[in-house]
Amino acid sequence: MSAAIWLPFEQPGPVDVAPVLSALQAEGAVHRVHTAVGDEAWLITSYPLVRDLLADERLGRSHPVPETAARTGESALFGGPMGDFDTEHADHARMRALLQPLFTPKRMRALDSRVETLTTELLDKFADRPHPADLVAAVAVPLPILVICELLGVPYADRDRFRSWTRAAADIRERARSERGLADLFGYGKDLVARKRADPGDDVISRLCEADGVSDDEIAALSMSLLFAGHETTVVHIGLGALLLLTNPDQRNAVLEDHHLVGSAVEEMLRAPGKTGGGIPRYARADFEIGGVTIHAGELVLLDTSAGNHDPADFPNPDRFDVTRRDAPHLTFGHGLRYCIGAPLARMELRAVFSQLIPRFPDIRLAVPVHDLRTHRNTLTGGLTALPVRW
Repeated sequence: MSAAIWLPFEQPGPVDVAPVLSALQAEGAVHRVHTAVGDEAWLITSYPLVRDLLADERLGRSHPVPETAARTGESALFGGPMGDFDTEHADHARMRALLQPLFTPKRMRALDSRVETLTTELLDKFADRPHPADLVAAVAVPLPILVICELLGVPYADRDRFRSWTRAAADIRERARSERGLADLFGYGKDLVARKRADPGDDVISRLCEADGVSDDEIAALSMSLLFAGHETTVVHIGLGALLLLTNPDQRNAVLEDHHLVGSAVEEMLRAPGKTGGGIPRYARADFEIGGVTIHAGELVLLDTSAGNHDPADFPNPDRFDVTRRDAPHLTFGHGLRYCIGAPLARMELRAVFSQLIPRFPDIRLAVPVHDLRTHRNTLTGGLTALPVRW
């Protein structure tokens, strides 16, 4: 492609891969692009390169001169550099060490029955709603919020407040709105930490307060990051996962006939949506060559996990939603030392929803044409605004 390439790419539908992205992949693995705010970046689109660079210490989230760094968007949360360039790797290792004991497989398994119960309760209420009913509002939004609130020790009654702040902080178009949302969210986190100091409970924030050498500001920032990541992305994947099943009746029937396929169906729901935001931002910490291209220190590199998940060299017929797929592990949760610490929790919630939804509502179907569905276009995570269904 000789013309300038601008992100984000247009998708034919909410879960479809952008034609521009498919065309780029056919040409190579490394591409010069412009972000949504006009800055130049390198877009990486092959599975092996995305996977390897996710674990490459020559890339990081910080920048030696943050005010000059290229940005992906206006979000104060994720649009530009984060952290201290000189201490980034040590800081990340320290935070990871703090969190790892709180997200062990054993702790996650202990949550399993609770997540199943919460899902059943939400589906009970959903069954009583008049048709058409919005599956996003009834299940996709409340379940991850309920779970992350219980895990962190955040009052569920505050959900409308903190969700408005997380949505604002994730705004990729309006910097002022994003900064206000992030400030409000951080202030809320500081208030929660003070309350946990005075009256600790059996939750993640209380345990972080018990750790040595961690300031209240650090706990507040870390807790609010977990609150954001722990519900926003799972909301998106529940909605898009349901849409994939509803628009692929053969795959829905396969899950209905064999409940053992739920696990692989969830992995395919995590892999298949064709997101177009450009992927995970990193900044080069030194000059290096990749895919025949020289990346210079300080340049923005976008690791497009969605493109990697649709690389035909690693996922035959990548645009097909196939609940029996047994190809390479998807990159949706990252790879290496920065692999998403909440991945087991997200998988648990998705399995709970789809192990119950399809058997309980075997004839569930879209209440509107697919082309009438809308997505959140100005936020980091995207996702469906609503998913009206009948049964």
